[in-house]
Amino acid sequence: MIRRRVTACLAAALTAVAGSGTAAAASTRPPGGTPCLPDSPAHPTCISGTLRDGTPYEFVVPAHWNGTVVVALDFAGTGRSEPLTARLLADGVARGGTSRAITGWDIRSAIDNQAEALDRFEDAYGRARYAIDSGTSMGGFVAAGVAQVHPRAFDAAVPMCGGLGGSVGQWNQKLDTVFVLERLVAPGLPVVDIPADIEAARKAWIDALAAAQQTPQGRARIALAAAIGQLPGWGRNPDGSAPPPPDRGDAAALQQGAYLALAGGPLPYIGQAMSSRRQIMEVVGGNPSWNTGVDYAKQLSEADPALRHAVRDLYKAAGLDLASDLRTLAAAPRIAADPDAVRRFSRGIVLDGDLRIPVLTVSGTGDQISTVAQQQSYEQNVRRAGASSLLRQTYTETVGHCDFSPAEQEAALMTMLDRLRTGHWPATSAPAMNARAAALGADPAPRYVPFTPPRFNRPYPG
Repeated sequence: MIRRRVTACLAAALTAVAGSGTAAAASTRPPGGTPCLPDSPAHPTCISGTLRDGTPYEFVVPAHWNGTVVVALDFAGTGRSEPLTARLLADGVARGGTSRAITGWDIRSAIDNQAEALDRFEDAYGRARYAIDSGTSMGGFVAAGVAQVHPRAFDAAVPMCGGLGGSVGQWNQKLDTVFVLERLVAPGLPVVDIPADIEAARKAWIDALAAAQQTPQGRARIALAAAIGQLPGWGRNPDGSAPPPPDRGDAAALQQGAYLALAGGPLPYIGQAMSSRRQIMEVVGGNPSWNTGVDYAKQLSEADPALRHAVRDLYKAAGLDLASDLRTLAAAPRIAADPDAVRRFSRGIVLDGDLRIPVLTVSGTGDQISTVAQQQSYEQNVRRAGASSLLRQTYTETVGHCDFSPAEQEAALMTMLDRLRTGHWPATSAPAMNARAAALGADPAPRYVPFTPPRFNRPYPG
């Protein structure tokens, strides 16, 4: 799909039309879909259907559409009722997208589906002035892929909490965490060959980690695995509540946070490592992850300093020899990948940083699923490709996966819309983002913070 870019003359004409009032703009667009969301003050219409592969798509369009559409994976099915949708409709922005029901971990197909869904939208409503791809979690990963694969279809991308280490890189990182835990904490539990009874595997891991957490030795080794795997030392409580961020000088608090990231909250890391790993191997026909040649002592030496120091303190308190455990890891038989599976998985995508459209990322510092270190890898690839002027990265001090408020998400999208309208980046510092979110009515108070992610320890160049 080739998106016709708005020329300077046409852009001026559009600006003149917009200046005459949104009602005039609405009256000139195609009729689009059918009335929906009767309680919405935006008086929207909706369209829905299925793409060529059977993937559902839906869009919601306000009566006074301003020409901007936001497209997201995971919109179809639940997106109409999300608070962010109501906010965007009030801004005159259309929102819609697809579902992962058909594609699952076939990331490249999910990426291409975003462009096909945009085609369906524009067939119904006419050419969008600005098309932005923006989703969370896998949707954030897909949005980054859209920026790379479909820059002529979309004008911008706002990936939120996406695993931007790429398909292969992020799952190599997850392999490291689970491998260290299996070697030192729970021998015999599954690492890559996940059984069909995923729930039993998940429970076995949760139970093993809970037992290890009861001993000083187990706590030290859990902290080691978390440091090597670049997990946050911050996690949600079993009931889903969010504790405050731990003191970075408190080894016990950081360890408890790492344990909660692994095994606590509604989406424990170890559970996702079981369920998604099995799905991925089914999609790509083999194991796409490896740790052959990986030096875990080196990875520990490059880990987040606070968690690395906590590991040393916890090992000392437990009477364990850290060097001995690192030698055990060095001597452990490694896991090799299936080259064909790696090739198929890398198609899902390797994010090479070669941007042609602006990208604004939003990541939580306490995200246990899309670990924040992956953002460093993405930024580095963009810089190497000479596209740094097209990238801005923002961070929220939030715990758990994709724990952004609707106002924080809206602020990111409005920031990108300013970038598209003016051709220049507005301020994207934490104070600027918080001010923008506050002006949009943030509850809770906006949580953007200055942050520099650690170096990602498992980059995959493709």
